[in-house]
Amino acid sequence: MTRIVGGLAGGARLHVPGPGTRPTSERVREAIFNALDARGLCDGARVLDLFAGSGALGLEAASRGAESVVLVERERGAANVAQRNAEIVAKTGAARALVEQVAVHQFLQRTGKQFDLVFVDPPYRLPPHEISGVLVELAPLLTHPAMVVVEQSKRANPLSLPGDLELERSRDYGDTRVHYLTTSGSAADVGHGGHADHGHADTEQ
Repeated sequence: MTRIVGGLAGGARLHVPGPGTRPTSERVREAIFNALDARGLCDGARVLDLFAGSGALGLEAASRGAESVVLVERERGAANVAQRNAEIVAKTGAARALVEQVAVHQFLQRTGKQFDLVFVDPPYRLPPHEISGVLVELAPLLTHPAMVVVEQSKRANPLSLPGDLELERSRDYGDTRVHYLTTSGSAADVGHGGHADHGHADTEQ
């Protein structure tokens, strides 16, 4: 089990899929959302959570005032868990997340929606060039400004970004590297672009 860290559903316990998934630890999630909340990026946002797993990232945004949340998870068991978790969070008065059981590429190609805040948390084994491909498909669906939060292994090769996105900041938590990307230089400043800022040694669960 894991839990929602803050907002309307703060403290609510979430189910976690079985082996093969890598939920973002509560401490990393708390650090990410402290940064986002400091700039008011969750409140009223249209949120997309790709490779959603349990849905914890998207549901944390729902708890903190997102207007709408879409959780995209290809694996049936994990999608079912995400659906259960979405119902738990919605009972607190937060937005009810929509769970899409489909491959990320298929969703990005068929959806006509626009998003303000996107989480990309793929399996660590996914090669960086495939994550970069996801970002290329995602870019036309982003508002201006929008924020994209990407999680990778700290040991992964650097991402290649499409021209629509620029790196604002990267930060390390244990084995996890979190990139904050934006579609516009006018977005609230997240820090000094391009320089990793080493944080506390958080660990992945």
